[in-house]
Amino acid sequence: MTGATSGLGRQTAISVSEMGAQVVINGRNEERLADTFAKLTGEGHLAVSADLAVEETRSAFVNKLPPLDGIAHCAGVTVLHPFKFSDERRFREVYAANVEAPFFVTQGLFKSKRLKPGASIVFVSSISPKVGTRGHAIYAGSKAAMHGISRVLAHELAASKIRSNCVSPGMVHTEMIAGYANQVSPELAAIDEARYPLGYGTPDDVANAIIFFLSPASKWITGVDLTMDGGLT
Repeated sequence: MTGATSGLGRQTAISVSEMGAQVVINGRNEERLADTFAKLTGEGHLAVSADLAVEETRSAFVNKLPPLDGIAHCAGVTVLHPFKFSDERRFREVYAANVEAPFFVTQGLFKSKRLKPGASIVFVSSISPKVGTRGHAIYAGSKAAMHGISRVLAHELAASKIRSNCVSPGMVHTEMIAGYANQVSPELAAIDEARYPLGYGTPDDVANAIIFFLSPASKWITGVDLTMDGGLT
């Protein structure tokens, strides 16, 4: 479970452990990772701190992992920046975290045979590429890339019975969304949430979907992108 120090990754790690799984969690912040680890139910879990956007630490991370029944790529960053003011530094930072890290971690797991036959890969994407929200050109592009990569992996890894799927949430009440809300006025934030017929989601909502895709309950599903947006689209 990457991105387990906050938001969707943290809640998914906790929920998966409550279902009886042994969990390997990852994040960059050691203190927050330890906090998540302390909240896990059961025994046999492992916490590995690493910045997966950096090639050297990414490779070391993969080499520390045991054989896995599944992986959920929950880590990611967002940036709210108009297209005409975007720069290469921001672009590369977002793509390193949102595209390169999950791509090469997954490749490393497969090459080193750390993904068991029948394993499940879940990419946490976003509805952003589907709705074209202003100011999200870099972020939306990175999440669209994950849709394409996941579908290709669904075909290429099918011979090993390894599944690859995406979940694409809309706005969820997490620390990341709180940061976004701080960049706009309270009035605009309220207007945005009002667009969602069922309101914004919660980390539990997304964690439940990830658990489904990680579990044998979805063993006949691959190449799917599940939109989770409370009816927005």
